[in-house]
Amino acid sequence: MIPAKADPEAQAAYLTEKLEPRLADAQAGKRTVFFVDAAHFVLAPFLGFLWSLTRVFLRAPAGRQRFNILGALNAMTHELITVTNDTYITAESLCALLQKLAALPLAVPITVFLDNARYQKCALVQTMAAHLNIELCYLPAYSPNLNLIERVWKFVKKQSLYSKYYADFASFKAAIETCVREMPTTHKAALDSLLTLRFQRFAKAQFMPA
Repeated sequence: MIPAKADPEAQAAYLTEKLEPRLADAQAGKRTVFFVDAAHFVLAPFLGFLWSLTRVFLRAPAGRQRFNILGALNAMTHELITVTNDTYITAESLCALLQKLAALPLAVPITVFLDNARYQKCALVQTMAAHLNIELCYLPAYSPNLNLIERVWKFVKKQSLYSKYYADFASFKAAIETCVREMPTTHKAALDSLLTLRFQRFAKAQFMPA
């Protein structure tokens, strides 16, 4: 499915003018590129697919507790830098993440690609990024296909949550944290295959009457 308000022409121009040149610099060792996004994992059923000839009742967790991860994915190494909480992701959360990126032992400029969430474009974040000498590049509206880290969140849900039952929030959170922690080891091969720098592109959507 294509987001209804996505602009394929704007996405194509952005790829050519901003995203691809900075990724080329990263591949040449002249820049470090991160893709940033937040994932909000809610303690609720995550159903997979099940065929059954008879009615089957599945246990579902109770409550709506939420585990939030704000992540920055290194486009080249696939290292994931995170800030987590059980409440809300805010501008302060993003500032904390930017400070973590600035503290990394990098000798080249840092560029961060992120979406247009209001808390990510506020003056506090802009000021912090300027102070840390981090370039913020905002993706075109409705362009999750251009944000590499979106693939990570989909992978984590598939590995940790789909068709799985967790009796409490602690075990739910631990499963997610374990999956993220094992990204550089257990899941490295799968993620290296998933996180290629080929981005899905769309032609102008053709609408047909129902």
